[in-house]
Amino acid sequence: MTIVEEIMELKEKRNAIILAHNYQLPEVQDIADFVGDSLGLSLEAAQTKAEVIVFCGVHFMAETAKILSPEKIVLLPEKKAGCPMADMITGEELLKLKREHPKAKVLSYVNTSAEVKALSDLCCTSANAVQMVQEGLRGEKEIIFVPDRYLADYVAQQTHRSLIIWPGFCPTHACIKPEQVIHQKHLHPEAEVLVHPECPAEIISLADRVASTEGMCRYVQSSQAREFIIVTEEGIIHRMRRENPGKFFYPLSPPIICPTMKETTLSKVRDALTYMVHQIEVPPDIIEKARRAITGMLQTKRGD
Repeated sequence: MTIVEEIMELKEKRNAIILAHNYQLPEVQDIADFVGDSLGLSLEAAQTKAEVIVFCGVHFMAETAKILSPEKIVLLPEKKAGCPMADMITGEELLKLKREHPKAKVLSYVNTSAEVKALSDLCCTSANAVQMVQEGLRGEKEIIFVPDRYLADYVAQQTHRSLIIWPGFCPTHACIKPEQVIHQKHLHPEAEVLVHPECPAEIISLADRVASTEGMCRYVQSSQAREFIIVTEEGIIHRMRRENPGKFFYPLSPPIICPTMKETTLSKVRDALTYMVHQIEVPPDIIEKARRAITGMLQTKRGD
């Protein structure tokens, strides 16, 4: 029996669903029931009858799945897979910032801990952060945005709002240099440049389109262009090539890799299901408060 066959047998035995983020290893994406962004995957899992969620991603993603499906068992195959940006702000630090700005509403990026979400008024994704400021927090004079300063800068520019910005960042996106993008543009002059909004402003200025990972995937499917330069973690290119066999995708050089996203392997997925280890637990009071912030975002997104 191959390791993939073992995983499929265990998945059926446990009544489990396997989720893989767009940045995961190709072989991990290939065994997943759903591949996508962190919030979208959690929403998909919540709608299934699965009793166990295996989240191939990082810790805050598995926490979000637990917040939206508290009755389900959530497993994180690699218990040390964290998000450096999410770790750049704690609940205590956010409380201090709120005391300094008592009239401000808190908009937290989904790339945060459950504790930070629970202290927030509203959550957002990279896809809807602009909408959350324009609609979800319309009329608010002060908005605290945590933790990504580059996404916050992009939102401020798009909305013409002044935000109270926490100085966090994604190390993977922050290390991208303009010359890497310009080099690929010279090599592939017909290619469209797709940039993630977690990138610094000088990188975003080189984009033909700024989009979240899901936004990128939708765009390349509908675009008439056949070539794309992908300015985000290169793991997403596996999915793009699979879904768009007639199109060409170029990563930056040197490649943009998130080390913690690559820590999940097939053997760790198998072991998590075999021994039901690395279960994610979130206190009920944190779940209730964090869920309100996420629900508020979803209601704004639907226009409720």
